[in-house]
Order: sequence, then C-alpha cells, then structure tokens
Amino acid sequence: MTPRTATLIGLTAILMWSLLSVMTVATGKIPAFQLAAMTFAIGGLVGLLTWIGRGAAAKSLRQPLVVWIVGVGGLFGYHALYFLALRFAPPAEAGLLNYLWPLLIVLFSSFLPGERLAVHHVVGALLGLVGTVLLFAGNTSGFTQGQLPGLAAAFIAAFVWAIYSVLSRRLKAVPTDAVAGFCLATAVLAALMHGLLETTMWPDTTLQWLSVIALGIGPVGAAFYAWDIGMKRGDIRVLGAASYATPLLSTGFLIAAGFANASANITIAAILIAGGGLIAAKDMLLRKR
Repeated sequence: MTPRTATLIGLTAILMWSLLSVMTVATGKIPAFQLAAMTFAIGGLVGLLTWIGRGAAAKSLRQPLVVWIVGVGGLFGYHALYFLALRFAPPAEAGLLNYLWPLLIVLFSSFLPGERLAVHHVVGALLGLVGTVLLFAGNTSGFTQGQLPGLAAAFIAAFVWAIYSVLSRRLKAVPTDAVAGFCLATAVLAALMHGLLETTMWPDTTLQWLSVIALGIGPVGAAFYAWDIGMKRGDIRVLGAASYATPLLSTGFLIAAGFANASANITIAAILIAGGGLIAAKDMLLRKR
C-alpha cells in the first residue's frame, strides 16, 4: 500500500466522522455511555467479521500491554472525556476546545522519525483552526466556574486523541486487526460507566435502531480501522489538517437533515477549512505520478 492510498483511506474516516452528529441525533435519547457501549460493540464485531478466512488475524490481539494501553486508552479515554465535557460544559465551547486535536496531530508529527514538518503544514492546520473557530462563533454563551471541569475535559480529550493518533504511527508494526480488540474493550468499559452513571433507555423506533447499527458500522466502526491505516501508513500531517473538515461537513449534514441552519459564517469557514486542507496537502497533490 502506498502512502497516497493510505492517506486516502484515512480521509474516509473523516467523512464517516462527519456523519456522527446527524446519526447520533437520529438515535433518540439513548444515554451517551450506553450508546458508546452499543456502537463500539458493533464496531468491534465489524472488525471480527473481516477475520473470516484469515485465521492468523486473531493473533493480532497478542500485543504487549503498552499497545493495549495506547489503543484502549485512546478510544475509551477520548470518548469518556468528551462525554464528560458535553455533560458539564456548553457544547460549542467544548467542541471548539476538542477540535484542537487536528492541529496537535500536525505539530506532534514533527517528533516522529523520518517526518518533516514544513511551513505549509502548519499554515494549513492554522487555517483549519481559524475556520473551526468561525464555525462555532455566535454559538458560544460564555461559561461559569461550574463548567470548568467540562472545558478541561474537552481540552485534555484533544491531547488524548492526538497522542493516540501519533503513537499509532510509532506502533506501525501492530496490525490494524488489533483495533477490533480495542473497540470491544472500549465497549466493555463504556458499559461499566453506563451502569454506574446512567439509566438504560432503548431505541423506540426502527429508525433509531438502524441509526445505532449504522453508527457502529461506520463512524464508530470502519472509521477507526481506516484512521489506523492512515496514521500508520499515510501522510499524518495531511490527515491532521484535513480533520478540520469534520465539524464543517458535520454541520453541512445537520443542515441537510433540517437540524441546523445555513449562515455566512459556515460559508467562510468552509473556504478557510478547505483552503487549509489543500495547502497542507500540497506535496501529495503536486507529487509527480
């Protein structure tokens, strides 16, 4: 697999994650950790199904403890912190702090062996950050002292996901098949948190059940496998900068579904984020075939 192909596969994760919001809304009022447990269980099953006919794939779960700490810590740690942020802090502010992770991935990639961080990578990531700030502008309502823990959780969550993503590159020898085990372990931990903190609420309609299944197959399933391939074999700097397209595309899907309204801010944010992504991907786009 060439780096270009791996990068394109990684980009599909960004597209799938952009559907996360609209699909989550369609699931109804299922508690956050319960939804995480259900969808990560499905996501893990998606990975296990790809093992059919590949008996050696099960050996991918035989990994050192540090690999499991990075894998499960990244998936469960990030989502637990983000759910905590949404519970105690305003969604706009929490989302804005959380979306520091694409910039952090670009910056942290400079510490990887053989990676060189060029000016256009940083410029592209910063343009994406500005576009994201503009996307959330007008939705902020300030915060109180009681919301500080939630804001801190969102901030830490950004570092957790960035570190997980960059360390995936350092653990390049670990096969992507292992992500299935990380998803299943995350489902178990989320179920435990659900039992401690939430009251169970099952989907009421067929559409809600289908939305849960679609979440597990796509944004909370295949997306993590695609992201793992992109981080390990693709251009990590391009993927980091391109990740700013997630909140923009997510907003677009919410508008298309009637859950949000279009605005001038969204249009300008689209230009900044798209421009930043193109600048960051300059090397890949202009590379001679």
